[in-house]
Amino acid sequence: MKQGAARQINRAEVVDRNFLAHLDELGSGRLVPDRGGDIGDADLLELFDSQMLSRQLDLMARVKRLENKVFYTIGSSGHEGNALVGRLTRHTDPAFLHYRSGGFMAERYRKLDGLDFIRDTCLSFAASSADPASGGRHKVWGSKPLWVLPQTSTIASHLPKAVGTALAIGRGGDSLPVPADSIVICSFGDASLNHATAQAALNTCAWTAHQNLPLPVLMVCEDNGIGISVPTPRDWVKASIESRHGLIYRFADGLDLSRGFEAVAAAVAECRQRRRPLFLHLRTTRLMGHAGTDFEIEYRTPDELSAAEALDPLLRSAERVVARGLMSPERIRARYEQLRQRCLEEADRADGMPRLTRLADVVAPLAPLSPEAVMAEAARPADREQRLAVFGSEARLPEHQPPRHLAVQINRVLTDLLIKYPQSLLFGEDVARKGGVYTVTKGLWQHFGRRRVFNTLLDETTILGLAQGFAGMGYLPVPEIQYLAYFHNACDQIRGEACSLQFFSNGQYRNPMVMRIASLGYQKGFGGHFHNDNSIAALRDIPGLVVGCPSRGDDAAAMLRTMMAMAHVDGRVCAFLEPIALYMTKDLLRPDDGGWCFDYPAPGECLVPFQPRVYHPDAEELLIISYGNGVPMALRCAHALADTHGVRVLDLRWLKPLDLDAVAAHAAACKSVLVFDEGRPDGGVGEAIVAALAERGLADRPLRRLTGADCYIPLADAANLVLASEAELLSASRALLSGQ
Repeated sequence: MKQGAARQINRAEVVDRNFLAHLDELGSGRLVPDRGGDIGDADLLELFDSQMLSRQLDLMARVKRLENKVFYTIGSSGHEGNALVGRLTRHTDPAFLHYRSGGFMAERYRKLDGLDFIRDTCLSFAASSADPASGGRHKVWGSKPLWVLPQTSTIASHLPKAVGTALAIGRGGDSLPVPADSIVICSFGDASLNHATAQAALNTCAWTAHQNLPLPVLMVCEDNGIGISVPTPRDWVKASIESRHGLIYRFADGLDLSRGFEAVAAAVAECRQRRRPLFLHLRTTRLMGHAGTDFEIEYRTPDELSAAEALDPLLRSAERVVARGLMSPERIRARYEQLRQRCLEEADRADGMPRLTRLADVVAPLAPLSPEAVMAEAARPADREQRLAVFGSEARLPEHQPPRHLAVQINRVLTDLLIKYPQSLLFGEDVARKGGVYTVTKGLWQHFGRRRVFNTLLDETTILGLAQGFAGMGYLPVPEIQYLAYFHNACDQIRGEACSLQFFSNGQYRNPMVMRIASLGYQKGFGGHFHNDNSIAALRDIPGLVVGCPSRGDDAAAMLRTMMAMAHVDGRVCAFLEPIALYMTKDLLRPDDGGWCFDYPAPGECLVPFQPRVYHPDAEELLIISYGNGVPMALRCAHALADTHGVRVLDLRWLKPLDLDAVAAHAAACKSVLVFDEGRPDGGVGEAIVAALAERGLADRPLRRLTGADCYIPLADAANLVLASEAELLSASRALLSGQ
């Protein structure tokens, strides 16, 4: 370990010494003439200073890592040309940045007085709770006043929400938090360009531009020719993007400020004026390895390393500055060493600052919940006059209509919520004119127009990226994922991006949304595993996500009111799982009994998070715990046993977080417990329930879990062999009641 670390520090020292030696050569008369360009003296001087500052932060990180004072060493060396983008854009242009963005950030910090780039960056390197970007949760480039949204993406997962942000800005409107002519900057590496998420974002750019919709996004690909240890094929970036339909391709030399300035300025101006997606191919190099623990000599030859180091942009910048007579080599050296000393001193000072030492402090910004404010907001009704205008008359208001089934009640509450929240948007595949695959959104497009209810391209990654972008610009999005199985294609947009933003920005940024997903199994008529998917494990594993799954229409309406309030008040990301098989279910015990149709909750009625619903609360012989499709099954079983046994049924409703104390209280009041989880045996809700009951000392009574098989759901009647059945539930209930 010591030998390898020394080798890497020595490589950083090589880069450092090369720069100082180059200054000596310039001082001894070896001068490369300035090759011109439109960059002014003031721009050149400040950009060069930002480049030297970024370099010294990288060198500091490698030194202080060995002293256990720095915990992050992915640096910006070789990429300092991105300072051009930082200088030539505005501090109100939202930025989603690559991790090699030290030069960009140094320039953006110049745009507002009272900020200290070195201090803030050292606090972030040291994981100090005083770090203004993340509060010590990660080394991120971020700044609330400078509109740099903190990113932890190591690939390209931040690109879709950058596109969504640009689309939101392109729509215009008086409520935008940034100027109407802002552009969005997102940067990434040449290797990340190959990631599926990057390709989805670029495809969305092209798809949107093809329809002449404004999309002012500047995609900055910082091409250093290598992804960790894998070389990028020569000219691959240009060849794959230059002629791509719908994208404007521009190149700039990020290795030479004089050459790159005019090209970057023109690209920024073109993006801002034309409001079109522009791909800026920025030439860079990579110095000092991928990170401080990366030993390049293991996969790059000495000649390759020397060739990369010869491209060091600081060498060219020093030549330009000296050639113009703006600074002597001696003055450059003095400034370079001054910055070195300042960075080292600030790193030592940051190491003495507080760090996160309590779990409560770590998780504080992850999942904020203001119960009183949320309930007050959820209970606030939509405007009465607007409701009358949309629904048609007093008699046609949904609360005055007969009891209806789940799909109708969801449609009604979505109508109410679109009235209540003028900033809300509903979008996804087929949700507009068609009204959704199951007509749940029928009529909303006609009532609210195509700016608020609209179809997207068929890509879940894009849908969830758009939701984040719109949310960041002040909207309240309600994206629809057409089937639960399709969510898995885009899971990281919620796990790695949406739900992490409040956490990694220490609550400074948020992207509220309520994601609707047609879900679960038991769908008849057609299906197969893409349309009958009962896997919710991926959702329940996402920190901070709220997951709800109503089994009946009135609960669905009340839950959606609460979820929208949670998003509006606390910025929460919510997943609303709609059981497909219950969309049109009207009966409970017998045909035409209407037992699964319910009155629409009156305006002001909502669900308290995260309380379950209990049926037959006085029954004490058996407790059946379930959710979704399992609830009416459990109620039919309770009815079949009612003559001889009392069966209590608990509908969890909220699947994350689970109110395990409430579940345990009901279990404690009953002699036996049956958990009916319609999902598979592994990773489902049932595991969590059984574990919680055991941990609370309730394994002293008969306890059983019933689930589906560990199998994909096949087509047609074969699905019944995989899914847990009502007959099995009744049989298991009888067995528990008889003591078997």
